[in-house]
Amino acid sequence: MEAFGRKRIITLIALLALVGALSFCSASFGTYAAVRAPEVLQVLAARIGLGGGNLEATVQTTVMDLRLPRVALAILAGAALAMAGAALQGLFRNPLADPALIGVSSGASLGAVFMIVLGGGALGGVVQALGAFALPVAAMAGAMLVTFLIYRLSKVEGRTHIALMLLTGLALNALAGAGIGTMISRSSDDQLRTWTYWSLGSLGKADWRQIGVAALFIIPCLIALPWFARSLNALLLGEAEAHHLGVPIQHVKRWVILLSAAMVGAAVAACGTIGFVGLVAPHLVRLVCGPDHRLLLPASALLGSSLLLAADLAARNGGMGVDELPIGVVTALVGAPVFLALLLRARRKGEF
Repeated sequence: MEAFGRKRIITLIALLALVGALSFCSASFGTYAAVRAPEVLQVLAARIGLGGGNLEATVQTTVMDLRLPRVALAILAGAALAMAGAALQGLFRNPLADPALIGVSSGASLGAVFMIVLGGGALGGVVQALGAFALPVAAMAGAMLVTFLIYRLSKVEGRTHIALMLLTGLALNALAGAGIGTMISRSSDDQLRTWTYWSLGSLGKADWRQIGVAALFIIPCLIALPWFARSLNALLLGEAEAHHLGVPIQHVKRWVILLSAAMVGAAVAACGTIGFVGLVAPHLVRLVCGPDHRLLLPASALLGSSLLLAADLAARNGGMGVDELPIGVVTALVGAPVFLALLLRARRKGEF
């Protein structure tokens, strides 16, 4: 136990340092002219009343209003996607599980496309009432609705059946895809462009109000989910074994799914669909630290934040003839090969 405690502390400190280093780099480099490291520190010092207020207004605006919101949103969204992926993989006892299985991504996409296409017509009053929050609220509502339907339809005599949940998820994800296709076929060119931009994922429109709303959902879930680490460890042995160990299986399933859906829904609503973070981050942590969820969950969250910070940094500086690449494209370009390599490694070891 003492050795595990030291390993846990060292791992988390190393990952925290990585998040800090990438955050500092992300605040210093971007599409606009680079802000020197001392200037970033001066801006932060000025904000907390420690001087440094003689910088140019453009530098302060670039750091506080453009780059730091992206940093904060990348940390929150990356942590939410990765921790939810790790928890769901433990719950389903399936290394390929991710938030898409419980309908979060498809539901959020369905809610977003409805708001984009109908926002100028049937949902015009909602857009006027919510303003800039109309799209995130619609995405969050869609994510929670589809997740709720999958959860309810997978219950038999008060018990949630994992296999039935996976099959129900496939069916409702397909229905959501059909709804998305229907709405896209009715969209204008501008609406289609907006939908495409959102669906590819971006942190480009991050602002402090949006981050505050996302944090209301994500931070409590990030704090609560590790409380189920021991139960998830027991479930790795099988449901019957976990039951004999005194694990309240239905209670654990309900809360892990609810917490995962809430924080991933908030993340997707804030920055669009971003793939592979919830799959790759837990795998990489398992390779180094093993399957113990007491370390896997927080370490996955920190690594997920690091991966999204690095992807956003690459998206803003990777160019390819455009000002900024969609962050979902970057995570797919990096995540898909890494994930394939992990699968090939597992196949060679006889795990599949």
